[in-house]
Amino acid sequence: MAEPEYSIVIPAFNEQVRIGATLDRVIECIEARHWPAEVLVVNDGSQDRTAEIVARAVARHSIIRLIENPGNRGKGYSVRNGILQARGAIIMFTDADLSAPIEEAERLFTAIAHGADVAIGSRWLDRSRQTLQQPMYRRFFGRCFNWLTRLVMHLPLADTQCGFKAFRREAAQAIFIRQRIERWGFDPEILYIALRLGLRVQEVAVTWGHDERSRISYLKDGLKMLEELIRVRFYSLAGHYDEDRYLDEGLIQCGGCRKEKATPTAKA
Repeated sequence: MAEPEYSIVIPAFNEQVRIGATLDRVIECIEARHWPAEVLVVNDGSQDRTAEIVARAVARHSIIRLIENPGNRGKGYSVRNGILQARGAIIMFTDADLSAPIEEAERLFTAIAHGADVAIGSRWLDRSRQTLQQPMYRRFFGRCFNWLTRLVMHLPLADTQCGFKAFRREAAQAIFIRQRIERWGFDPEILYIALRLGLRVQEVAVTWGHDERSRISYLKDGLKMLEELIRVRFYSLAGHYDEDRYLDEGLIQCGGCRKEKATPTAKA
């Protein structure tokens, strides 16, 4: 099989209700746009019929792959597991609820084609693109977390948490081999790593609609994510993200890592 140009990674935990429809929509989009693509569904130890439903989709569509985690490890682990096994020149991940329609991936791909190493979907660059807004309390906690992320991590980005991000293959390998946070707080970590490596990170306004079935608890998970932000700073000070350490150990070939610092840009 020829190497795909695009890899679409979908982390899934107990997604039997929507994973079938999600895969149908993703395949429909790929076929309509003639993308040379593969789809990797990473099953994070689901206790329902998620794996069974994906396996049936695999039987119908050769471009779908099912990857099994060793038990329930978290969204961050799932995304890393899928991305490091992806074969595409451009690798993206999206949430199983498709809150950002998969068709919006074109906007991320375009940003990378125009020079970005990392393109991240943003819900806040253009609020008119939000088809269904979050409840007020979720917007409040989301804004608070973004503020804390800017304060603790010094990330000059409007939206770190949108589960809709794409990477050049070399950038993805360089970033995710260093990733250490395995649950909800992995998004700020991978962006922190990208900027530390001097990669160009570009925010892209995407259409997005809130899904009421979201499992995140803004109080419980928010406190955990704050703890993980502090851990990222500790890992950084301890040298865990240093480029030379990984190159010396022969773990990656970081041909895409630039030495100069790049400034994140935004695209409406």
